[in-house]
Amino acid sequence: MHNSRYKSLIQQKAKELGFFFCGFSKADFLEEEAPKLETWLNLNYQGKMSYMSKHFDKRLDPRLLVDNAKTVVSLLLNYFPDEKKQVEDSPKISKYAYGEDYHFVIKDKLSELLLFIQDEIGEVGGRVFVDSAPVMDKVWAKKAGLGWIGKNSNLIHPKQGSFFFIAELIIDLELEPDGPIKDYCGTCTKCIDACPTEAIVKPYLVDGSKCISYLTIELKDEILPPEFKGKMDNWMFGCDVCQDVCPWNRFSKVHQENRFTPSLSLLDLTKNDWHDLQKETFDMLFSKSAIKRTKFEGLKRNIQFLEEKNIDNLGINP
Repeated sequence: MHNSRYKSLIQQKAKELGFFFCGFSKADFLEEEAPKLETWLNLNYQGKMSYMSKHFDKRLDPRLLVDNAKTVVSLLLNYFPDEKKQVEDSPKISKYAYGEDYHFVIKDKLSELLLFIQDEIGEVGGRVFVDSAPVMDKVWAKKAGLGWIGKNSNLIHPKQGSFFFIAELIIDLELEPDGPIKDYCGTCTKCIDACPTEAIVKPYLVDGSKCISYLTIELKDEILPPEFKGKMDNWMFGCDVCQDVCPWNRFSKVHQENRFTPSLSLLDLTKNDWHDLQKETFDMLFSKSAIKRTKFEGLKRNIQFLEEKNIDNLGINP
C-alpha cells in the first residue's frame, strides 16, 4: 500500500519539477552489462576518456555508491528546442548546449525532489546523480521502462524520441521496480547510415573515439586527428546527426524549461563571428553553459579544424 503511494508521490513531484517521465528499478549489480562494458573498454572505444575505465565495479553496482541502496529512480528532462536554428553555414552546436548547463539545472531539481521525499516519506538516504559519477544512466532508465537503447546507443522513448537528459536518485527506500519496454528500432539503420565519422560500427555498438561529440568535447589534444578532416559535418560542439535522422524524434516536443532557452545572440552568430571569437566574448556567452567544457582554446581548435576542411575543399593550401 505504502509502496504504491510513495511511487505516485515521487512521480507527481517529479512531473511538477519538469521531468516528463520517472521510473524505478532495483539497485543491484548489472550482470548483463559487465561483459559488454569490459569488451567496449578492451576495444579502446573510450578513446582518451580515461575516466571510463575507472571505478569499474561502482559503474556496475549502485550499492557501492550509496550505502544500503535499494532503488534507482530514473528521470527524463526534455531539452528539445523550438524551430529557431543557428545561422546557416555557421559552425554547429548540439541542441543540448543551447541554454544553461544541464548539470546545474537538473541538480537543482533533483535536490528538491530528494528533500520532498524526505519530508513526505521520512528518513530516506540517497544521492543525486547528473552525468558526473560512474552511473550507467541509460541502462538504469531502460530497466525502469523509460525507453530502449537504440542502435545509436541513445535511450529512445516511443512518445518523446531521444532529445532529453537522464538523471538518477539512488535511495535506500525499497520501491516496486518497473519493467523494461520493447526495442522498437526494428530494421531501421538511419543513424548508422548517417553518422559522418562511421562511429556506429554496428547496431548498438559505438566507437566513442570516432564520435564527433568525443572529438569536439572530450578529446583535449591540441590538434584533432587529421583522418577526420572533412568528416565533421560542420559541428564545433557535440553532434546531433544520429538523433536528427531517428524517425522516433518526429515525436519530440518543445521543452518548457526556461533555463534551456538560448540567448538570441548565441544562435545569431555568423561564421565570421565564430572565426573572430575572443576570449572575453566566450566567457560572457558561456559562463553558465556546457560549452565551457571545451574551454576557449578547445572551441577555437574545433573551429579552425572546420575551416581547414573548407580551405582544402577549395584546393587552397592553408
